[in-house]
Amino acid sequence: MAPPSGCSLLVIGALGVFALDCFARAQKNSTLIFTKENTIRKCSCSADIRDCDYSLANLMCSCKTVLPFAVEQTSYNDHLTIWFTDTSALGPLLNFTLVRDLKLSLCSANILPTEYLAICGLKRLRISTEAKHPSPEQSLLIHDGGERESREKPMLLHQGWQTCMSISFLDMALFNRESSLKSYSIANSASMASNFPYFSYFKTFPVLSNNNYVVTFIY
Repeated sequence: MAPPSGCSLLVIGALGVFALDCFARAQKNSTLIFTKENTIRKCSCSADIRDCDYSLANLMCSCKTVLPFAVEQTSYNDHLTIWFTDTSALGPLLNFTLVRDLKLSLCSANILPTEYLAICGLKRLRISTEAKHPSPEQSLLIHDGGERESREKPMLLHQGWQTCMSISFLDMALFNRESSLKSYSIANSASMASNFPYFSYFKTFPVLSNNNYVVTFIY
């Protein structure tokens, strides 16, 4: 039997690299954070876990307890899922945090207040309210001027924090309704605080007047 030709070896090698790349992508873990009984658990999961199944998450994922006052500012370039029963821990976890792909699952029938989360760089949002309303998961793609982001220098939110040019404000009261997710974006907003004088959240926002922002409201 003749040995394989150089061309055959090249094809076999390319297929091997492709297979390894697909395997590595399949093995890529996602981050799951859930809050329950005044504790925060942060998990790395190799497979999707059914919403609000705390026992399965502790069994199938690699989890650790994080004290609320020890939550550190970080960023999530891949999938982040958060299970929550109220809004108390969401602010420290998400406000001005870089999250590209976020899923929020309400794991209680609690009525949530009208509070806003400020999320940096959000591209896709999914919400699940199965514990409260028997409705399917909703998904929203956010078009926030990503091409402009790649050409311009990003904004520094705070010393030591990550950078971004887009902020999404998420109204948590939307979990009380069964209506569809909606959003609208305002591009080239050079000074958010002056453009939205009645929106008190901007009083704590570290505004840099020489930058343009894309602001998205999700409701």
